Amino acid sequence: MNNMPKVKIGIVAVSRDCFPESLSVSRREALVKAYKEKYGEEDIYECPVCIVESEIHMVQALEDIKKAGCNALAVYLGNFGPEISETLLAKHFDGPKMFVAAAEESGNNLLDGRGDAYCGMLNASYNLKLRNIKAYIPEYPVGTAQECADMIHEFVPIARAVKALSELKIISFGPRPLNFLACNAPIKPLYDLGIEIEENSELDLFEAFNNHKDDERIPSIIKEMEEELGQGNKKPEILAKLAQYELTLKDWVEEHRGYRKYVAIAGKCWPAFQTQFGFVPCYVNSRLTAQGIPVSCEVDIYGALSEFIGTAVSEDAVTLLDINNSVPADMYEEDIKGTFDYTQKDTFMGFHCGNTAKSKLSFCEMKYQKIMARTLPEEVTQGTLEGDITPGDITFFRLQSTADTKLRAYVAQGEVLPVATKSFGSIGVFAIPEMGRFYRHVLIEKNYPHHGAVAFGHFGKTLYEVFKYIGVDVGEIGFNQPKGMLYPTENPFS
Repeated sequence: MNNMPKVKIGIVAVSRDCFPESLSVSRREALVKAYKEKYGEEDIYECPVCIVESEIHMVQALEDIKKAGCNALAVYLGNFGPEISETLLAKHFDGPKMFVAAAEESGNNLLDGRGDAYCGMLNASYNLKLRNIKAYIPEYPVGTAQECADMIHEFVPIARAVKALSELKIISFGPRPLNFLACNAPIKPLYDLGIEIEENSELDLFEAFNNHKDDERIPSIIKEMEEELGQGNKKPEILAKLAQYELTLKDWVEEHRGYRKYVAIAGKCWPAFQTQFGFVPCYVNSRLTAQGIPVSCEVDIYGALSEFIGTAVSEDAVTLLDINNSVPADMYEEDIKGTFDYTQKDTFMGFHCGNTAKSKLSFCEMKYQKIMARTLPEEVTQGTLEGDITPGDITFFRLQSTADTKLRAYVAQGEVLPVATKSFGSIGVFAIPEMGRFYRHVLIEKNYPHHGAVAFGHFGKTLYEVFKYIGVDVGEIGFNQPKGMLYPTENPFS
C-alpha cells in the first residue's frame, strides 16, 4: 500500500538498578533473536546503546531510536524496571508505544536469575496513567522471548494504524446529499485524533475535472482499466470520462495533501453528480481504494476514516457497504439452511452501487446504476463495478462520532457466504454470528448509520486495540455478543 507508513519498532530494554542488568541484556537479545527468526528484521530495531536504568539513559535511548528512524516503541521490562525512566521514555517518544515484560525462565534460577517483571508491569501501568500516556499493553503482557516476539508482531498493525492516523488528511467534496443526515457527524473528534480535514465544494471538483479534459495521461489510464475489466468492460464508451476523473482526484490529492503524508477521500456521487459529470464515480472509487487511497461514497467522512483504518490494519483493499437488506426466506431455505450453521437472522446482504475493488469480487462487469436510472437517463448513470463479493472471512466495523462529539465504534467478525446474490451492485451475502441481536442492540440502539467498512479477513482483535488506543471508551466499542451474554438494552425475557 503506497498510502501507509512502514512501521519500524525500536525495542528498548529497561532495568531496575538493584536488579542484574545482565538479565535485561540477555533477555533483550533472546527476544530480538526470536523475532528475527520468526518474522524477519524489517519491522524492528534493537537499541544497543544502553539498558535504561536512569533518566540519562532514557535520553540516550530516545536519541538512538530516533536516529535509527523508529516510528514506534516497544519498552521491554527485562526485569522489574525503573518506573520513572521507562514511562518518561514513552512520554517523550512521538509515536505509538507498547509495554511488554519478561517471564522467568527456570525454576532452577530463581535466586540471582529472577527478574520480577511480572511485578514491574504493574508499576509501569500505574505510572503511565499518572502521566496520561497512551500505550498498548497486550492481553497478557508477560512472556518468554518467543511469546513477547509474537506480542510485538501483533503490535505492528496497531502501530501502523495509529501512526497513519496522526499524519492523515481527509479530503471531502460537497455536503452530504439531501435526506442523508445518517452520514452527517461532527468533525471535532477528527481534530482530537490529530487528523486534518479539507472540505471542498463539489463545484471546485467539477472545475478541476473540466481542467483535465484532454489530459495526455488519459489514454494510459483507459488502457489500465481495459486490462483490469477484461470481458467485464461492458461500457467502454464511459472509460475516457472515468479516467479523466481518476486523474482529477489523484492530482487533487498531491496538490492538497499539504504537510500530511496520508490521504483518504469522502466523495460526492449524487444527486447532481451524474447529470453534471455525466457518469457515476463508483469504479474510480474502487480503483483508488485498491491502491491504498480509500474513497467513501456519499461524503461519508467517518466511513472514509473507517476504511483508512481498515486498510492500515489489513494492508489490503477494503470496501464500504450499506448494511442493506435481509436475505429472503426462500433463499435462506434453498442456499444456506443445512449447509451453513447460521440462522436467517444471522444473515444479511451488504451492498453498494459498485465501489468494491475488482480483486474482492468473484466476477465483475461495468454497468449502470440501476437505482439512479429509475429517474435519470441510463447513460449518465454508467460507471458502477458490479459483481458478487468473493466468499471468505470478513470484519465489519465502523468508527463514528455521536452528535455530542464522542467517539464510538463497533467490530463484528463473520464471513461472506458462497451464495449467489441474484441482485445488482457490489454485493454479497454476509453472515455474522448473532447478527440479529447485534443489529438491534448495537447498530440501532447506538444510532449508527447504514454504512459499514469491510476488511477482508478477521481483524477484530487488532481493530479493537486500535480503537482503545486512540481513545474510544471500551464501553463504546460494540461487538456481536454471543448467546447468553446480554446487551444492556436487551430484554432478558425475550
